[in-house]
Amino acid sequence: MTQAHALIAEHLLAGGRPCVTSSFQAECVVLVHMLRQEVPDIPVLFLDTVHHFPETLAYRDDLAARWQLNLVTLRAKEPAPGLWQQDTTACCERHKVGPLFRALDPYDVWFTGLRRDQSPSRANLQEVEAFRLPSGKTLRKVSPLAGWTTAEVWRYARQHDIPLLPLYEQGYTSIGCEPCTSLPIDPGNDRSGRWSGQKLECGIHIQPKQAQ
Repeated sequence: MTQAHALIAEHLLAGGRPCVTSSFQAECVVLVHMLRQEVPDIPVLFLDTVHHFPETLAYRDDLAARWQLNLVTLRAKEPAPGLWQQDTTACCERHKVGPLFRALDPYDVWFTGLRRDQSPSRANLQEVEAFRLPSGKTLRKVSPLAGWTTAEVWRYARQHDIPLLPLYEQGYTSIGCEPCTSLPIDPGNDRSGRWSGQKLECGIHIQPKQAQ
């Protein structure tokens, strides 16, 4: 059993209602594969931002059917297509941060595919963190792949015959919404093709400020 599998087992045994967020990038899919070995029907939360690549949506649907995922698709109450052209922060807040934080409230354990080597903003990522939602509820946020490299993620996928998002074959290394994703600007930084370098995070993994 790998350290990642052991961490998953530990936090499932600790109790509480678990879920996993997935953008259907490589590390997310690897994590879902691991979790399904323990909890086949674990809720897989996917943010439909109304700006995804068609390839991402097709891949999501294919894998969800193939693996019989308990897919929970989240969407803003009032989507605003094109908001990214005015303000990428406002766009992420409306289509990602708000819907996810509301959807997480019923859960107690939030599994993520975050890794330290993805971005300087994730360099100090802990495998287990307390994450307090705007509602005041605190979750256990668990990142079993925190110490993994990109090579390890891809090796696991090959070993388990996991098909990956076809956009990787076009040279993308980090894949989000289509308007804000480009081929990497810096070959040494997988996330350098996100938001044209304007920011490093969309906000869903940043501890929200609590009302005073």
